Amino acid sequence: MTPPPTTRKTTLRIAIPVALAAVALAGVQAGPAGARPAPEPGAQAVELTPTQRASAVKAAQAEAATQADALGLGAKEKLVARDVVKDADGTVHTRYERTYDGLPVLGGDLVVHEKKNGTRDVTKATAARITVASTSADVSAAAAEKSALRAASAQETAEAEAGDAPRKVIWAADGKPALAWETVVTGVQEDGTPSELHVVTDARTGKKLAEWEGVHTGTGESMYSGRVTLGTSGSGSSYTLTDAARGGHKTHDLNGGTSGTGTLFTDADDVWGNGLASNRQTAGVDAHYGAALTWDYYKNVHGRNGIRNDGRAAYSRVHYGNAYANAFWSDSCFCMTYGDGAGNSKPLTSIDVAAHEMTHGVTSNTARLNYSGESGGLNEATSDIFAAAVEFRAANSTDVGDYLVGEKIDIRGNGTPLRYMDKPSRDGNSRDYWSSTLGSVDVHYSSGPANHFFYLLSEGSGAKTINGVSYDSPTYDGKAVTGIGRAKAEKIWYRALTVYMTSTTKYAGARTATLSAAADLYGSGSAEHQAVNAAWAAVNVK
Repeated sequence: MTPPPTTRKTTLRIAIPVALAAVALAGVQAGPAGARPAPEPGAQAVELTPTQRASAVKAAQAEAATQADALGLGAKEKLVARDVVKDADGTVHTRYERTYDGLPVLGGDLVVHEKKNGTRDVTKATAARITVASTSADVSAAAAEKSALRAASAQETAEAEAGDAPRKVIWAADGKPALAWETVVTGVQEDGTPSELHVVTDARTGKKLAEWEGVHTGTGESMYSGRVTLGTSGSGSSYTLTDAARGGHKTHDLNGGTSGTGTLFTDADDVWGNGLASNRQTAGVDAHYGAALTWDYYKNVHGRNGIRNDGRAAYSRVHYGNAYANAFWSDSCFCMTYGDGAGNSKPLTSIDVAAHEMTHGVTSNTARLNYSGESGGLNEATSDIFAAAVEFRAANSTDVGDYLVGEKIDIRGNGTPLRYMDKPSRDGNSRDYWSSTLGSVDVHYSSGPANHFFYLLSEGSGAKTINGVSYDSPTYDGKAVTGIGRAKAEKIWYRALTVYMTSTTKYAGARTATLSAAADLYGSGSAEHQAVNAAWAAVNVK
């Protein structure tokens, strides 16, 4: 089931709502290897409780006006604090959204990095000065809505309708600020996935500036992971798939529906499923188990307390639609949703799919990488990277860790994985290396160079066998790359995502962000820092 990149049916549209079209990373950024001092002791993020994080964001908002002045923003610009990361050495990284004359600025996000001694750097999604001649629109909201509906029609969206009125915004993601209307058209994509198509229309000329799809397609007996332990709630003869230890995560049965929450799974003896798709609980077991593994991974490895880092869980929905061969994450419900696959016999609920879905939520609540062009490829790669990380950490003997994506769900129907991280082009569509045309391909295929980078950084180039799986990873320039180990590579990518990347980060910006992260964690010029540089060169990002 591998449609060409020009169609909307892509292989496993692992989903999140996103914003904006991709442009270059701008602002103050880290330089090449050797350009940063060695890290101070403890130069990495410390875990904040949900209360501490909320207090930090509130305090950052109280200082937003001061920060705006320090950054030299215009009189009509304001900052809205969205997230705060604190390092053990006292450095604080504050992520802001921007408004202009009260209007949201799409593509105006930035991160302020302030050291304990008061020195400050900033990473901006756009270097452009945010200003427009007027905030009065020449094109009406109604006209913008009609334009958005035409865009949805061109995408063959069924049951298309613009539920909410278009909102007036400043569009800055392409580096040329313009007054615009953002319209969200809901409906159904070709493969049955819900659609939330965002269309940005120039409020002066009526020209379409951008569009992106807001929903995209990443003890019980499970189907893919054997007998597993589940977090459930209840007693006596009444139990539910409610994991109180992980933010109250719940798993629901949609029973073929395509909206709502369906029915919370219940059971009389707290023994769930039988490992077969014919038992409705089985898909629930896999989804619930995958969500728990992903929660634990982010908590224990990165100190992240849930998708939003606020201690509250998302929820899962299984048995979506009829023979729906897909899965998706949606911010609008803050949930993961899984179909049962072709013939309703292969639910898309394996460990790596669950981790991929939840990671889209993490990206949506950190860098918010735009789901188009190179930024969209980095968004997809981020979900693949942490899906592999979760799978390896799970150490499940039935579904062992590997650098293959979706190898259990057989979405192609021929037993092959969905994607390969060691040599992405093995799937027939993905790119192994960066090129100037990368941004024009489907985001599931433009993810290839980043997936390849992560594999090379973790394991190195050449032929090898890991957990019984054979790999043979090439390099663009033919030079050998020595890996630093997956654990370090994961730490570097996570810090880059949460501290240095913005909504408009492209591959060049991802290289800069990961070099900054490696310098922070291991020191500028360290073996790890040099390995990041070498791995990017190996996928033609220099």
